[in-house]
Amino acid sequence: MAPDSEAGMATAEYAIATLAAVGFAALLVAVLSSGEVKGLLMSLITSALNFG
Repeated sequence: MAPDSEAGMATAEYAIATLAAVGFAALLVAVLSSGEVKGLLMSLITSALNFG
């Protein structure tokens, strides 16, 4: 049998996807923890709950 030139590619792709997901999660946490975004989200939720 010939050696597979793509052996381990799936593992590398999973590792890259995992790193990208962790980076995106860190960015999301940083954005959502800022005071400006927190206030915007709270006003949006409050107005949605007080709509009826």
